[in-house]
Order: sequence, then C-alpha cells, then structure tokens
Amino acid sequence: MTPEFSRIVRLSEIGTAPRPERIGAKSPERAALVERFGLASLDTLDADLTVRREAGGVRVKGRVQAKAEQICAVSGEPVAVAIDEPIDLLFASEQPRGRPDEEVELGENDLDVLPLEGESVDLGEAVAQSFGLALDPYPRAAESVLAAVRARLLSEEEAEALAAAEKGASNPFRVLKGGVDS
Repeated sequence: MTPEFSRIVRLSEIGTAPRPERIGAKSPERAALVERFGLASLDTLDADLTVRREAGGVRVKGRVQAKAEQICAVSGEPVAVAIDEPIDLLFASEQPRGRPDEEVELGENDLDVLPLEGESVDLGEAVAQSFGLALDPYPRAAESVLAAVRARLLSEEEAEALAAAEKGASNPFRVLKGGVDS
C-alpha cells in the first residue's frame, strides 16, 4: 500500500553530511490525509528536514508545519489548527528484540525509532505520522462557537428562558424556597 504522502530517499543518496530536504504535500495528497486523519481541511503540510547517516541508521531532524481544521469533538464545528512541531527520528536497521511474550519497557527516546526497511526511507510518511501525532485527539471549538451551537439546538422558548436565567431575571431555584417564578 502506498502512503498518501510519500517522498522516498534512497539510502545510497544519504551520507554522513547533513542533507537538507524540504517537502510539502500537494493538493491530492492533502485531500487523502484529510480522509486519513478525519479532518475538515488541510491547507498546508510542509517540513524542513536534514537527513544523514549515523551509527545504527538514518537520522531525520527538522520541523513539521501545517495549517488545518479539525472537527470539534463536542459540536462538530471546524476548529482551526496550526502545527509547528520538531521532528527527530532514527530509522534503525536493528530494533530491540525480546521474547514474544515479554513485556517491553519503552523509554522516551525509543518512541522515535522506526524500522529501516529496504533500501530507502519515506520522509513523507514520517512527516504524515508526526503530523498525526501532533493533532489534538479531542479538539474543541471556542466557547463562543459552542454557545452559538447550543442556541441553535434550543427552541425559541427554551433559548429565551436560558437567556433570562443567565441574566438573573429568572431564578429557577425560587421554587425550592416556595416562591413562584413568573
């Protein structure tokens, strides 16, 4: 299966000197990533990277930047998102191995080690994964947007009663004191 955003660099092209790579997702790639990550839109996804060989694999460092809209987990409204995250990955030829039934403890640095498979690295997929991890798993619209959505969901009478209660003109707890609210 080919990833939505793929930028292959062959290992034979990577030396020990840092190699600059600037990549950006094109419109069809961004549309496919919108589907993959369940976004409302993805306006930009770019990365400025350096790639170099080091002991044990290929190091990829730089920044991932994106402008997108996620879907609010509460209201379903779009939420603007700006991503500007560092990326520091090691594509390693050998992964730590344990017994299949053995529990493995991962340290903070172990999370950024990816398997080096074949004779190339896919910088686009690495950037897409880093972007996906940087997204808020439960995006939430601004309170003013949520209030507008709630207002649309209430009947006219309910909205008026709520507005009156919020202004203090009507106190629903007066009934508990034996008073009647008119």
